[in-house]
Amino acid sequence: MSLDATTAHAAGKAAFTRIDESTREDWAVIAAHDHDYLAGLADTVLATLERLGEGHQPYQITRLEHCLQTATRAEHAGADEEIIVAALLHDIGDELALFDHAEYAASILRPFVSEKTHWIVKHHDVFQGHYYWDKVGGDKDARERFRGHPWFADVEAFCRDWDCPSFDPAYPTRELDHFAPMVRRIFARKPFSVVADPYAPQASVTTTTKTPSASE
Repeated sequence: MSLDATTAHAAGKAAFTRIDESTREDWAVIAAHDHDYLAGLADTVLATLERLGEGHQPYQITRLEHCLQTATRAEHAGADEEIIVAALLHDIGDELALFDHAEYAASILRPFVSEKTHWIVKHHDVFQGHYYWDKVGGDKDARERFRGHPWFADVEAFCRDWDCPSFDPAYPTRELDHFAPMVRRIFARKPFSVVADPYAPQASVTTTTKTPSASE
């Protein structure tokens, strides 16, 4: 049985049962909940990363260790904090979006990072494919469809220098606790959905090329 508006709002719930019947008061309740959820988003992200370290995995290191190692290499190279966090989260989608993990990770980061950082994470999969897709029946040169894009070299370097070599159990890799404050600072930024959207057409660098999925 649905609640009347007064009872629902007092319980911290919207009163509508169809979204086209929602009210401003309903959305004020929802916004208050979202505010609290956003405050804990960094913890949710860190917990999701931790799960990448669970269970048997076919590499010499876990997916969590791969993410940590990629971020460690980025930090050692002098990358800024936003890129270090991007390196840490670049494969966070492996748990739920194994065949589209780059898009998944980029979507998590997008409201909190620059368009350039978002583009790097979104396309790292096809650039990483340069180093192994020929061994699994794919096109290792699929990244060439993006040749000429202003951030081509940035994604190329991200994969070549940090992502590609980060499967090494002997590499001195920092722990997740080291990166946690960085994650908290990035996700403490006001998301673009609350402030002006930096992805508005007049501010965007766009490409008409289709973004490949991991299965391409």
